[in-house]
This record gives sequence, C-alpha cells and structure tokens, in this order.
Amino acid sequence: MNVRRLIPTAAVSGAVALGLVTLSACSGSSTAADKAADGKLSVVASFYPMQFLAERIGGGHVSVQTLTKPGVEPHDLELKPRQVSDLSRADYVLYLKGIQPAVDDAIKQAGVKNTVDAASLTSLEKHGTEVGHDHGAEDHADHDHGDEAGADPHVWLDPVKYAEVAKGVGASLEKADPDHAADYRKNTAKLVGELKALDAKFAAGLKNTATKTFITTHSAFGYLAERYGLVQEGVAGIDPEAEPTPARVKALQEIAKKDKVSTVFFETLASDRTAKTLAKDTGLKTDVLDPLEGITDASKGADYLAVMDSNLTALQKALGAK
Repeated sequence: MNVRRLIPTAAVSGAVALGLVTLSACSGSSTAADKAADGKLSVVASFYPMQFLAERIGGGHVSVQTLTKPGVEPHDLELKPRQVSDLSRADYVLYLKGIQPAVDDAIKQAGVKNTVDAASLTSLEKHGTEVGHDHGAEDHADHDHGDEAGADPHVWLDPVKYAEVAKGVGASLEKADPDHAADYRKNTAKLVGELKALDAKFAAGLKNTATKTFITTHSAFGYLAERYGLVQEGVAGIDPEAEPTPARVKALQEIAKKDKVSTVFFETLASDRTAKTLAKDTGLKTDVLDPLEGITDASKGADYLAVMDSNLTALQKALGAK
C-alpha cells in the first residue's frame, strides 16, 4: 500500500517530546487524560472500523476518540507533532497495523500498555487487483496484477473476519478493565451475533446472481469476494488513489464484456474520476461500494451495519441477484 504523506524520520524522532498526533478530530477539545477523570476507560482508535468495535463493545464504560477525522481518507492521514501526551496517556489503543503506517509509528512510540493490533486477531491474506472464487487460472492468466499484491488489511469488510476481531477486542478489553469484564463479554456476544446475521444475509443475497464479477476502483473487497463466491476486479490495487496502467484498463474492458459486468464501483472518500472514465469508455454504470473506512454525511448509513446493508443492495443490483 502506498501511503504518500508520511512524517520524515528525523521529524518523527525529534517530535516525540512535542507529540505526534492530533486528537482534536474527536468530540470537543477534551483529551484522553481529561476523559479518564470520569472513570471511563480512555480508548484511542486509529480509524472508523476500530472506533465502531470499541464503542459497541466498550459501551458506557469507555470514552472513545479516533485519530482519523470523518471524511479523511485513512491512508492519507497526516500526523502532526502535537499532543503526544493524549495518545501516550490513553488506557487502551486499538488500531490495524498496515493500513496507516504513520499511525503505526506513532502508536509504537506512545508505548501504551494495552495496545491491540486488530490484524493480529485474525488471519491476513495476500490480495492484488483480482481476487475471488470461480476463477479458472487460464481464464484470467493475462490480467495485470501489478505490484500491489501484499497483506490486505481490509478484514472488516468480511463479517466473519470482523467477528473474529471483535472477539479479540472484547477479550482484550476484559483484560484491560476487569471490573467490567461481564459487560464487555455481553456486548461482544451481541455484536458477534449481529455480524453472524449480516454474514447470513450476504450469503443468501449473493447466492444466485447473473454474474459473479464486480469492478471496483479500490481493491478493498478481496475478503468479501472470497467469502461469498464473488470475483473482485480492482482498477488498481489496495491504495484507493493509485492510477491504473493502460494495460489494466484494457484488461478490465475485456473482463467487463466477457463476464457481463454492468457497474464500476467507486467509494465515498476518494475521487470517482477513474470509475467514471472507465464506465464511459466501456458503456457501464457507476455506483458506490463503500469500504467503510469512515462515516460521513455522504455515507449510505449511519454505522457499519447500515452501510454494509447498503453495500449488499448495491452488489445485488450490479450482479443481477435473483
């Protein structure tokens, strides 16, 4: 994954005393240290999928702040050398290593005892621009995978893997705050049940479709594609702003025709220019498939579960669900 705006190494090492991260994106001007005074566990989450887990599982026992403002593409997050004390004083930090390298560095230097990497709570796989089931090797041998293949961090888009992460987060919160362990266990069980129901809804809703292939500008849906027997064809790789090569565009035009693809998906937090250009050149429609890296007013739902329902509806329409 190409993250383009990182703090220079020298600046990072020199900024430890000054602070690496701004948490003003969170509610009001209160800090993790301030909120700790109310008796709640002060939690810092790296971006929305982690925030959702912390809030749902932590419930009323936690005060959650996020490092990524709503509307900011997480891969592009800029970390400023201020208020490192807010991060270092947190009781609990939840992040997903590999999606925001600048955040990874800041969290590592903060040295919070209860720091949980969601990537360690499930298994990661290597995904490129093309991934999914029902692929004959000979059918797609000429597809351009480029150099994007690597450990794909987008595990939250697979409800089953996200449930695995939720269980691990619940267990870690129990350890960090044993006085409220029973509530964390209860909240975890409820959320895991909702994610299981979501998985069942996706499985049933995508079982019978006219095509199994979908094209997306952001190759974030590899785990989802594998889970439900679909084929994700990414315009570029797992970096949402990466530009496709001419060879990749040509290959996608051929794929769209061969696999009866109707739609090119784009996302809410990145430019739709590439999707619209490809759609125009191939006579396809465009629609939103949200990778759920943040919730904004433009999101088709108020939280993870609602947006995933919208994603299911969009996929059913594009794939010709029966």
